[in-house]
Amino acid sequence: MVSRRLYVEGGGDSKALRTECRRGFSEFLRKAGLEGRMPRIVASGSRGNAYDSFRTAVSATSSNSGSPMLLVDAEGPVTSAGPWDHLHERDCWVRPQGAGDEQCHLMVQCMESWFLADRLSLAGYFGNGFRESALPGNPAVEAIPKADVLDGIDQAARNTSKGGYSKGEHSFRLLAKVDPSRVTTVSPWASRFVAALREG
Repeated sequence: MVSRRLYVEGGGDSKALRTECRRGFSEFLRKAGLEGRMPRIVASGSRGNAYDSFRTAVSATSSNSGSPMLLVDAEGPVTSAGPWDHLHERDCWVRPQGAGDEQCHLMVQCMESWFLADRLSLAGYFGNGFRESALPGNPAVEAIPKADVLDGIDQAARNTSKGGYSKGEHSFRLLAKVDPSRVTTVSPWASRFVAALREG
């Protein structure tokens, strides 16, 4: 069976960071129960690079290979009916010919929103000095603005040995630690993403 490719935002231009990105998503999906059905994770760097790589993959996909998938930050609240509508309205991205809604997935409003779903893992990762009270209190993580998510995690971690939150240094290590069941319980878009991989 040919494993489908999942083009994810993240990893920047560093080989080491792209390795961390692949490892973080692999561990998250393994814990979500996808062992044996894992996609091949392509750490694409920027959102734009992820989209461009996905478009290229769609145009090159043959009938005997798995349909590629795209996963990027929504970068804001999602009010559109479908993911491609949101990306068209926000970024003027056009759905590639032949690509369906089931191939496009969003981290709402950003990957760090998923971390707020598992505060226990957040606290365990940062250790002594972590101040959970600094995190946004809204349990509906997809409704919390991206800036508030990032600032809240940084403020909560400011007095730990890690000295705050650094996206490059901490994001994918945290992704590997959070509990996917907690994330999918409070994030409908994360639930949709995991379900699509299970069905595919």
